[in-house]
Amino acid sequence: MSDAEAGAWAEVLVRYRLLHAAVRAPNGQWLVQETADAPVRVLDGPAAMATLAAGIQHKIRTTGTHIR
Repeated sequence: MSDAEAGAWAEVLVRYRLLHAAVRAPNGQWLVQETADAPVRVLDGPAAMATLAAGIQHKIRTTGTHIR
């Protein structure tokens, strides 16, 4: 996954309120926060963002939650 794709995923996850925040650090890592009061997690690059997005998608599909 490229940096641009990871950025697109981050934007979608925040837009649909599946993440509170996602910011790319200058070193290529991602700082993500699930809720406003949750601790900040550090993801090691675009592949980690893809894994996070896949996990969120899986959770949505298995819990029956639909976002429209």
